Amino acid sequence: MKIIAVIPCLNEEHFIGDVVLKTIKYVDEVIVIDDGSKDATARVAQDAGAEVISHPSSRGAGAATRTGLDAALKAGADIVVTLDGDGQHDPCEIPLVVKPVVDGKADLVIGSRFLTEAKVFLYRKFGIDVITFLYNTGHKVKISDAQSGFRAYSRKAIERINITYTGFGFSIETLVQARKYGLTICEAPVTCIYHDYGSTENPVTHGLSVAWAVIWLRLLYELFPHR
Repeated sequence: MKIIAVIPCLNEEHFIGDVVLKTIKYVDEVIVIDDGSKDATARVAQDAGAEVISHPSSRGAGAATRTGLDAALKAGADIVVTLDGDGQHDPCEIPLVVKPVVDGKADLVIGSRFLTEAKVFLYRKFGIDVITFLYNTGHKVKISDAQSGFRAYSRKAIERINITYTGFGFSIETLVQARKYGLTICEAPVTCIYHDYGSTENPVTHGLSVAWAVIWLRLLYELFPHR
């Protein structure tokens, strides 16, 4: 199976080189989506061995992820693993995340921070818990981390899922669509490292926007299942 890593990033010159160098040990190819960075992210990623696709201006995490998944499909990927470019995900855990897809047991694997003793800031955990609750409510199959960007997708999943959200709401959109299409979702335990160069986005605004996305997407796909 051909495994390709997709790493969307914005202004991550401090970390992306190390992330690429570690990631490339576990996959056949690394594709970095530079979402309009103002620093040397693209050059550093390319020097580290990644194929780089650059957006001329920032289009959002969802748009960057969609660009990466489309590129991976064209490159012949059987499995795509996504992770962040800021060093919070440990590439050494890629084999653990992709294994259920390799074994044919899942179409989408979420690297969950809450199946381990990963240290997550309280305000982050509260927001993630609310979003995950909204996603889980009313369904038998539950997940613990609806916001993790560390994921593995089968080719079947990538061909079915269509990301339309340009922002962080895409993380929920993919899960809602996966459930709609009957794709098998499971989780794998992963660690997480937060640092001083983390996201500058207001966590309250971010959380509210994603929570609204969960409600809207669930209504959209459950009330209009044939859209």
